[in-house]
Amino acid sequence: MAKYVCVPCGWVYDEAEGYEEGGIAPGTKWEDVPDDFLCPLCGVGKEDFEKQD
Repeated sequence: MAKYVCVPCGWVYDEAEGYEEGGIAPGTKWEDVPDDFLCPLCGVGKEDFEKQD
């Protein structure tokens, strides 16, 4: 499973962990995260996240 990092603030979305506080179950792929998802720390959208290598 991949991880995606918020470029402005560094918060990481881990597909394996999901984001249960935001209603996203563990195992949810990034492409299945709703398009209106906002970073919980800085409020930017999905377009400001990059896949971590």
